[in-house]
Amino acid sequence: MKTYDLIVIGSGSGGSITAAKCNKAGWDVAMVDYRPFGGTCALRGCDPKKVLVGAAELLDWNKRMQENGVQSEPSIVWKDLMKFKKKFTDHVPDKKVDALSKNGIDTYHEKASFISENEVQVGEHTIKGNRILIASGAKPTPLNIKGEDYLTYSDEFLELEELPEKIIFVGGGYISFEFAHIAARAGSEVHIIHRGETPLENFDADLVDLLMKKSKDIGIKVHLESSVASICKEKDGYIVTSKKGEETYELKGDLVVHGAGRIPSLDMDLENGNVEYDKRGVKVNNYLQSVSNPHVYAAGDVAATDGLPLTPVASMESHIVASNLLKGNHKEMDYPAMPSVVFTVPKIASVGLSEKEAKEMNPDIEVVYKEISNWFTYKRTNESHAAIKLLIDKEKDIIMGAHLISNEADDLINHFATAIQLELKTQELKQMIYAYPTTASDIGHML
Repeated sequence: MKTYDLIVIGSGSGGSITAAKCNKAGWDVAMVDYRPFGGTCALRGCDPKKVLVGAAELLDWNKRMQENGVQSEPSIVWKDLMKFKKKFTDHVPDKKVDALSKNGIDTYHEKASFISENEVQVGEHTIKGNRILIASGAKPTPLNIKGEDYLTYSDEFLELEELPEKIIFVGGGYISFEFAHIAARAGSEVHIIHRGETPLENFDADLVDLLMKKSKDIGIKVHLESSVASICKEKDGYIVTSKKGEETYELKGDLVVHGAGRIPSLDMDLENGNVEYDKRGVKVNNYLQSVSNPHVYAAGDVAATDGLPLTPVASMESHIVASNLLKGNHKEMDYPAMPSVVFTVPKIASVGLSEKEAKEMNPDIEVVYKEISNWFTYKRTNESHAAIKLLIDKEKDIIMGAHLISNEADDLINHFATAIQLELKTQELKQMIYAYPTTASDIGHML
């Protein structure tokens, strides 16, 4: 049995920074991951997804400009797009392992299971860690429905060699909507089945309504207040049986994709390691240390914290863990403004408080809601769905929350994240001089 100063379970953003910092400090470090090294974001999440979104954006922009100076009608060749996507992902695992090895970090390509508070079984190996960091990310939520084995998951969708003619997404979360907007523009018939009254429940309902209209315009059919009862396989596809109230209906598709949320990936016999957890993840203190096992820390999607399940948050937590491991527990997590984006076309972006949260905190909150598709920034590219909702504390003259929908929302939300984090006065923002004409130069008018 080999003993390490630190064992990191997971090779993504939540674990890599801690591993690198402790390794640089002279610690003997091991990294364990049963999947290809590199983590979800780089291999089967944020990065490859945005490559595909780029093609969808290009088609949408082109279509908007028909009869406005643009005449060509491009289309997506799925196989070629997949080849392009692989240029960003195929090299990652080998490059990651090579870099770890060169720095003296041992790598184990097996599933990890706790056998004691500081011992982990990895395939045929038993390894011991003076400290263990769990940073294994998230996995799709089990749906417990008949035929669940027939579901295709997001990582598999990103590897499709051919795009099916008809796709059914189960769940109305960001994964379903992002992939639906890509697939619909690539020529597929797309359905989304969602249990609730409104999809994308963590985003502003008024802006989601606008996205729903755009989704309908491009042919996406969203079935609300519907639950999937079963999935049955046939020779030429699948039958999805759904219920809406007392009504039962069936949809036939070539592919059924899981888009109903994710949960912490903690299938590693935590009970054997005396690591307490709940549905939100490993229970940790303010130093991201397990409340029940002092040998163990957790970062990223597996940690039960106030942090959103986002790559930059996992990276930040990994920095905190590294500091506490190397210097003793001294640095607590203080979560900044955390912007989040749904990469549909157009995009929805959010940072800070929701309208409901802001009004509960201060009934005197000013709500600024404007549909801005007729502003120059959006009119010049013929955008039909663009809007903002800003939540302003009138007494303090600061922004409490910002919610945007447009093709430029992903960049623009960062300006509002900065304003919220630094508590900039709206008066100060209005006095800023931005490059003109740009998306940011509209901020003064928004306020």
